[in-house]
Amino acid sequence: MAYNSPSMTVAVRSFAKINLGLYVGAARADGYHDLRTVYQTIALHDVIRVSVGRGSGIEIACKNKDPRVPLDSSNTCYRMAERVLDELGAKGRVSVEIEKRLPVQGGLGAASSNAVATMVALELVLKKTRTLKKKLSGPTRLRIAAEVGSDLPLFLVGGTALGVGRGEEVYPLPDLPSVPMVVAVPEVGVSTAQAFAEWDALIQGERAAELRSTDGERLTRPGASDRLFEVGCALSAWLSGSPNTGAPAKGGSRAGSLLLDLVRTGIENDFEKVVFPQYPELRDIKGALERAGARYTSLSGSGSTLYGLFRSPADAAKAASRLRKQGVRAEATSTLTRQQYWKKSLVTGR
Repeated sequence: MAYNSPSMTVAVRSFAKINLGLYVGAARADGYHDLRTVYQTIALHDVIRVSVGRGSGIEIACKNKDPRVPLDSSNTCYRMAERVLDELGAKGRVSVEIEKRLPVQGGLGAASSNAVATMVALELVLKKTRTLKKKLSGPTRLRIAAEVGSDLPLFLVGGTALGVGRGEEVYPLPDLPSVPMVVAVPEVGVSTAQAFAEWDALIQGERAAELRSTDGERLTRPGASDRLFEVGCALSAWLSGSPNTGAPAKGGSRAGSLLLDLVRTGIENDFEKVVFPQYPELRDIKGALERAGARYTSLSGSGSTLYGLFRSPADAAKAASRLRKQGVRAEATSTLTRQQYWKKSLVTGR
């Protein structure tokens, strides 16, 4: 199906995510690791603009000219546009402009979110120019997203979602209420591949130490699969209390009660064990968030972004200002429910 309509542009907000806990299991035969995490979309975003005109090919541009954003076929937006055109049997010259507001290598899922926003915008362009005779089904969108990257399917769900497998299997959870938060973005970037390599080295070192200490006797420490089962139970214990059930604690909000539940569960991000020793300044920023009054703080993904959840927007704004005075790039924002995510994502225009 050839593109014969005048070129037009559709803009879509590309929202970020955080991880509420991230547990890393054993390396799999395919080279990935089994994961357990709760994804949560937040209000910070990039903007993706997609246009389709006569001709062929895919062009990627970065409005901010960030040298860390690839402009070739390695870009997730390029790979997504290629797959969508192929699935729909559509032809035309696709131009994708990325307006970067989210950090690169920040652990906020920016590249993955950008790719899903490209999918949404490209379908909208083809639909608006009446060159689209069919649309992608829900299962097809999820399949394409998982082929492009592990955490892309999250951005086809939004809100609060459980991530398992290598992170590509996502299951909508009852939404957490919108929670005020601060996102702190250090100057350093953390390579996800390197973080996994450091994690594997840490686990191998621990196993070697255990073998030495037991003189080769059979170990009784739970394996990776057992650990992830225990983690699943902990996540269930935290989630079951709350999102849409139970009364708020006296004198507190439902969000405040959830944060206390989160802390009591001991939910954590495994990557902190290997990232903080490599980048001590990230541990310092986590401490600064705690001292600024955060109810819960964590690294997001493999970093380098950290976040803190707060009681109120005023507390979050005050904490962000305090961190900026300490020389840390910080911004007050909030989590997004699923309804908020889709309502704001689909605001389009030139």
